[in-house]
Amino acid sequence: MKRKRKEEGGGGGGGASEEGEVVWQTPLNPPERQDYIFREGRRYVAPYHFEFISHVKSRWAGKTIVDLFAHEFKGRPYEYYVSAVECGRIQVGGRVVPVSYIVKSSEKISHFVHRHEPPVTSHGVSILQKEPDVVTVCKLASIPVHPCGQYHKNTVVGILQAEHGLAPLFPVHRLDCLVSGLLLVILRKRIEGGLVQKQYIAMVVGEFPENELEVNVNINYDAREGRSTAEAGDPTCDTALLKEKAACTKFTRISTNGTHSIILCEPVTGRTHQIRVHLQFSGYPIANDMLYLLEQRTNRSAEGVVADKAAGLSSESSVSDIGQNDKEEEPCIEFSTDPVCTNCPNLAPKGYDGSEEGLWLHCVRYSGPGWVYEFPYPDWASLA
Repeated sequence: MKRKRKEEGGGGGGGASEEGEVVWQTPLNPPERQDYIFREGRRYVAPYHFEFISHVKSRWAGKTIVDLFAHEFKGRPYEYYVSAVECGRIQVGGRVVPVSYIVKSSEKISHFVHRHEPPVTSHGVSILQKEPDVVTVCKLASIPVHPCGQYHKNTVVGILQAEHGLAPLFPVHRLDCLVSGLLLVILRKRIEGGLVQKQYIAMVVGEFPENELEVNVNINYDAREGRSTAEAGDPTCDTALLKEKAACTKFTRISTNGTHSIILCEPVTGRTHQIRVHLQFSGYPIANDMLYLLEQRTNRSAEGVVADKAAGLSSESSVSDIGQNDKEEEPCIEFSTDPVCTNCPNLAPKGYDGSEEGLWLHCVRYSGPGWVYEFPYPDWASLA
């Protein structure tokens, strides 16, 4: 669905269908092949006008419209939100309101933005096997599975839809943005939850125990911080009162050189960052997971961690080369700019430095009643 809306004081470049009239996309608009720009080994999305829609939560009610945005969405300065409300880029119930407007619970809020998505690797999403209901793909690090946060079109689901015409798509489960490996995407919801088993491999710091290690530790995800914490909850406490969720992961050592270990990870539950947090809690964090290495519980093989960082290895370059042909570099393509946008004239959003490294955590196997999908180990899984 695309909406046309007359812009006060002029339109803002490309996205305009008529003078002063901008076409606003919504989540219902499917990604298209021409939406992407390829530069220096990265896949960008040409900035586009987009309508974010939300409804006032109970904890938001009673705040002014400007204070609400400034407090809940801190990616832009306060002055931007004042200007956005005044010029109608932020509306309540489809109407322009004053900056002093007090929002009420359940009211519809629209934020019309010039959307810039972070870039991802330029390698395509390789289809390993395609069946009538299931598509098996190789997910590379840096590509989110589905729309979330700043990502809408630069996702596995979006790229499959734009380049292969596959829709609607339902990922069997989510791999973190920086995790690579096997991913199952279904064309209809036929796989029952709880019947799918997953296996990952990881490279961790230290000499992992020889016997299987099972970690039963609750996990609490903080959406504001973008990280999880492991909480050893009181077993006598009512779990319904706890913020954290029950989580269980089984780990088995495959090999070790005394400094690092390659381990098999089998999550019994599926919490955000579960494997990463349970490994950190156990004292064997993933060797290049800088988000959780900073709070490592032991000083186990600190020299090895430094060596990892210096090596600068990335799972993007170490995963099997199946179908990973770079897209052709496109000549200097112009894209629309917007006078209200805080990201223009940059192609990527501000605050993105492009330095994120793929984690040494890789999904290698899915299985269920009567079916199995497997994927080769990446190069970093060898400690030779």
